[in-house]
Amino acid sequence: MALEIRPAKAEEMEEFNRVVRTAFVSPAEHTVKMPVEWTLCAFDDGRLATSYAAWPLTMQLDGASASVAGVTMVGTLPIYRRRGYLRKVTEAHFNLLHERGEQPIAALNASMAAIYQRYDYAVVSTRNSYTTEPRYLRFSSARTVSGEFHEANDGDMSLLLELYHRFGVPKTGYLHRNEAMEAAPGTPFTVLTFPPSPGLVARVVYREAGEPLGYVIYSVERDDRPGRSMGQRLIIRDLIWLTASTYQAIWEYLANMDLVNEISWGRVPSDDPLPHILLEPRMLNMTSGDGMMGRIIDVEKALPRRHYSEEGILAFEIIDDMCPWNSGRWRMEVSAAGADIGRTNKEPQLVMPVSTLAMLVFGQISPTEAARMARLDVNDNGALSIWDKVMSTAYRPFCADMF
Repeated sequence: MALEIRPAKAEEMEEFNRVVRTAFVSPAEHTVKMPVEWTLCAFDDGRLATSYAAWPLTMQLDGASASVAGVTMVGTLPIYRRRGYLRKVTEAHFNLLHERGEQPIAALNASMAAIYQRYDYAVVSTRNSYTTEPRYLRFSSARTVSGEFHEANDGDMSLLLELYHRFGVPKTGYLHRNEAMEAAPGTPFTVLTFPPSPGLVARVVYREAGEPLGYVIYSVERDDRPGRSMGQRLIIRDLIWLTASTYQAIWEYLANMDLVNEISWGRVPSDDPLPHILLEPRMLNMTSGDGMMGRIIDVEKALPRRHYSEEGILAFEIIDDMCPWNSGRWRMEVSAAGADIGRTNKEPQLVMPVSTLAMLVFGQISPTEAARMARLDVNDNGALSIWDKVMSTAYRPFCADMF
């Protein structure tokens, strides 16, 4: 059988979407208008066996912007599985990214983390979720809320994007949204323009003294579960706040939904304040799971892309079988002004697989935590405190979008 790895052609995109729908058991009408140049697929004797694509994304890394390949729509038809096709496509994509040099990091939202850890991805963020009732949204300390809420309309797109941008700029993992991506069907960012929803969808902006300081986007649908007569279920789709008073005001607004039985928020940052300010935080019924996965494609280009708030000199060795150009010893000198990295013969302070490096770059775990987990080897114990300071991030990593 002849195996070919190449982008799909325009006339093959209908089959591309069918493979994706089959892999994820998606509705028949689910179609994404992916540009063919962003695809890379495996063809078995001319038949599309494995779908694969990557969005050209821009992501915040502790306040700095980095170009990232947002891997998506990955699936293999059942009759072609266990033949290593996804590995071959992934290797080809990594080589392309390295040759082009534009996107030194790849990221994805995995259906199964185990699939991608085989390719040296790591879980680089944690995603929490809440399911609660409005009556439990009561706070341990009162805060005066003096602002007002206004419904947003289609003409407020730029305002919502501006608030999201101000909220996301200092963070790690947040993507750059723009009006073109929001307006195009099937693109990652449809949270503002709303994909089809079975219930009412609302966008509400909060202002104090006329200044917009945050918003919440939510949908409301009938709650037809047994024992929930005439009730509603409210689903938070996006929540942005620039001040503590804005955050509390939004939750007080949601608490006043008298016909709502249940409020759920499925994409919650791990450092979200709500569990720490409620009278009954256990009633959030919080659960925790894998968030985004990340992969360092090019160590030399990726590490200088993020911001570092501390000064330090780091010497380390990377193990990377899939991207051999990453393997070996490196020396990096960092400060708030930037980072300078290059090859070295110096004895490494730390030795780690490239997957661990991704967790450190995103701030998912600290170098000391990684050492305790045996995710890296320490040759110089005194260097760990320097590594902890250099690799720390202002916020916990999180991505609010699915892509």
